[in-house]
Amino acid sequence: MSAALLTLTQWLSPAYPVGAFTYSHGLEAAIATGDVHDAQTAQDWIGDCLQHGAARNDAILLVQAYASDDPTDLADLARALATSRERLTETEDQGRAFARTTSDVWGLDLPPMPYPVVVGRAAGLKKLPVQTTVTLYLHAFTSNLVSAAVRLIPLGQTEGQAITHALHTTIAATVREAMRATLDDIGACVFRSDLSSMQHETQTTRLFKT
Repeated sequence: MSAALLTLTQWLSPAYPVGAFTYSHGLEAAIATGDVHDAQTAQDWIGDCLQHGAARNDAILLVQAYASDDPTDLADLARALATSRERLTETEDQGRAFARTTSDVWGLDLPPMPYPVVVGRAAGLKKLPVQTTVTLYLHAFTSNLVSAAVRLIPLGQTEGQAITHALHTTIAATVREAMRATLDDIGACVFRSDLSSMQHETQTTRLFKT
């Protein structure tokens, strides 16, 4: 278990070269419009993405890809679920970078696929624990958005850590749901987040790609 945990921690750490720090998942636009403006609104926004948005769909896709012998259809579904051009870029670019590095280092045959699908596929090929994989995936998603909020609102580092800590229960609940979900349970209802990702495409001043 320790070797598996170390591998997953490496794959989903901020140091893994997928460029996660360059994406805000539309949060930059939400902060620019004032929808997110302090620690509480940042926590609520990220929590909704976890429970009702793309992060929930990602978790389900990851679990399904883990068990799949051929995740090609799941990759196509992940692309179709992207609600904007930037969301598609975000998942494809990170997935491509993850596939390249993981294939080179671990000797896996990983074609470029959307990020949650390729992570699930890699974990399945290495027989790593799927529940731990999806937990660390969602924790990395959360930490990245909190980091963006710390820089953009701005917030203090302690406030940022408090947000991440407060969202641990939300992460755990989303993991439990993903572990028992089927593809029929895929769906999202975070319209403000989706609109923010679209608005970000034409935002004049931007620090992030999405």
